Amino acid sequence: MRQKIVLAGATGFIGRWIIEVFQNDFQIIALSRKKVKNNPNQNILWKEVDLYSMSSTELALEGADIAIYLVHSMLPSTRLNQGKFEDTDLLLADNFSRAAQKNNLKQIIYIGGILPKDKHKISNHLLSRYEVEKTLGSRETPLTAIRAGIIIGPGGSSFKIVKNLVKNLPVMACPQWTKSKNQPIDVFDILSLLKQCMGNPKTYSKNIEIGGDQVMSYMDLLRMTSKQMNKKRWIFSIPFFTVGLFKWWVSIFTGTNIDFVSPLVESLKHTMTPNSDCSQLYNVQFTPIEKSIKRALNEKPPSLPSFYYSNTEKNTVRSVQRILNPKKQNAQWVAKYYPVWLSKKFAGIINPVFDGSFLRFNLLGINLLELKLIEDRSTPNRQLFYITGGVLTKRKDLGWLEFRSILKNEYIITAIHEYVPKLPWMIYRLTQAKMHLYVMKRFEKELKSLK
Repeated sequence: MRQKIVLAGATGFIGRWIIEVFQNDFQIIALSRKKVKNNPNQNILWKEVDLYSMSSTELALEGADIAIYLVHSMLPSTRLNQGKFEDTDLLLADNFSRAAQKNNLKQIIYIGGILPKDKHKISNHLLSRYEVEKTLGSRETPLTAIRAGIIIGPGGSSFKIVKNLVKNLPVMACPQWTKSKNQPIDVFDILSLLKQCMGNPKTYSKNIEIGGDQVMSYMDLLRMTSKQMNKKRWIFSIPFFTVGLFKWWVSIFTGTNIDFVSPLVESLKHTMTPNSDCSQLYNVQFTPIEKSIKRALNEKPPSLPSFYYSNTEKNTVRSVQRILNPKKQNAQWVAKYYPVWLSKKFAGIINPVFDGSFLRFNLLGINLLELKLIEDRSTPNRQLFYITGGVLTKRKDLGWLEFRSILKNEYIITAIHEYVPKLPWMIYRLTQAKMHLYVMKRFEKELKSLK
């Protein structure tokens, strides 16, 4: 019987190729935010899932043997997304790890990037990959982390940036640090490694770094691509190009969102060559880089099914805040302490009352917001409240607040999901939304100061 594989991030570059190449070898369940409208490939089961929702994620992983995690939270999922992408990535990975453990999955495989050897000097984008890796592997489900260099193939976002730079710029002035060494790898070589890792106990709890067999700089890759495209380009380095300026420059001339440009640009500052610690665990016949470039230029990525337009509430809010938790208190303690602190800090303004089931925030006798503790979905490390009422709430059947402990109580995540405010949108953004951020920052200072 074929193993059942759940693919999170199925609509992305690598996800599409996994479906194309592995559809006859495994039962593939592909996850998507939206419901499939027309699926011409009956070998693949598409599931609509909200990875921010624990219950939705648990249902998506039900009955699976292995999960492949390819998720990055670069694009907003609500009209207002308050919070940093690295905090959202951390929350999503924690949800997935909890759901995998509940469903007794045999393995999670995460495909990320090679990390610089000195993790103290890396950017938030690269550090986020490391945090996601740690979080996915923080529970009983074994994690296999594949760390790769630049992955080249049809539909790849990193190579699309290279192609568009070569296409649009006859002269390219690159920062001096783009001479740092990398080992680009073909997407089919990644798939070869992936298949060798799936269900292989020798790869459990391993961090496998891999790159192609040719060491080169980003400038070398630009030159090789220009040769394959038959375009004469003058490519040289200059010493006074800042990271921020280079991001902007690449974004403008490639037509790529700067959020997608940032991880690639920041990785170029470092030597990103793989170690050989786990090379004995796999056997990959590496594709020559020239062949990879040619294929990426001339072939199209696999097509996706059509999806229904997401018919959700328009003015929704998601706010994800990470709070440093030096005293290692669990989420249950923090959730109970929050209204106590709030009543002291804002005495005479906000009067929060928690009766064990409902948490209400009152102002001059007016119930601003009402939350209900969902006890059967709460644990000491995660406290879940549904948003059920209050004059500041438009929808009483949508939205939730949670407190959760992450990475052995190193952090507390406080998150509001799918909240629909009653105030007019611009007034909400200028008042209630800003007040929420201010309160969370003050609460973080309070937790840091606790004795």
